[in-house]
Amino acid sequence: MAFRKWSLWDLTSTPFVGLGNFQTLIADPMFGKVMLNSVIWVVCSLVPQLLIGFLIALGLRKKFRFRGLYQAVVFYPWAVSGFLIGILFRWMFNSEFGVVNDLLMRIGIVSKPVPWLANPDLALVAVIVANIWYGVTFFSIMILAALQSVPDELYEAAALDGAGRWQTLTRVTIPTIRSTLVLTVLLRIIWIFNFPDIIYAMTGGGPGDQTQIATTWMIQYTQQGEYGLASALGFIIMGVLVVFTGMYLMLLNRERTS
Repeated sequence: MAFRKWSLWDLTSTPFVGLGNFQTLIADPMFGKVMLNSVIWVVCSLVPQLLIGFLIALGLRKKFRFRGLYQAVVFYPWAVSGFLIGILFRWMFNSEFGVVNDLLMRIGIVSKPVPWLANPDLALVAVIVANIWYGVTFFSIMILAALQSVPDELYEAAALDGAGRWQTLTRVTIPTIRSTLVLTVLLRIIWIFNFPDIIYAMTGGGPGDQTQIATTWMIQYTQQGEYGLASALGFIIMGVLVVFTGMYLMLLNRERTS
């Protein structure tokens, strides 16, 4: 389908166009913008998710009262649909009665409601904030599982050598779970790049295509009945995912071998 002219408005004629659909996409001024938005969407979501998830995992590794309850609260978002999370955050960022504006006005950061999802300069920030909140749980789960596999003897040896918290973290903890961190980051890159749910629920790619990423753009083409262009874009997305999946499998195989 990616190599044919498939349009809902003329299904009786589906001629072979070769790479024509790909050329149309790449020549579209939106292509560069969508790819840049996709990179921003992945990087700006991934880094805070990793850092916050790491800190939460470090905190949950220690034994304390009601630790199981805290873990359940932290891990709960992962059980909720991404689309539902998007709807909830759309209400939270609502310019008239959203809780985000209410909190910011109460503590004096803003003096009047901010149109988060209608402002082209802020809409991408709002959807990234929602994605950060949603994805922190994934890193917390994966890193906590890795931390629990670090032998206590390593920490005891580090303490005997006089290592402080920072030295223990950078010379014992992180090197020991480095493989898990790399694999988790790669897996999450694949996931976020192919994750339009939150953006679609919050902004639908708007306003003015400012939050449009590759996967939401593909959905837009599908809704417009341009199945050939949508398939070609899906082909490009699949190519990107295949590259990262190959890297993930290569590192996973190396980890198992070692």
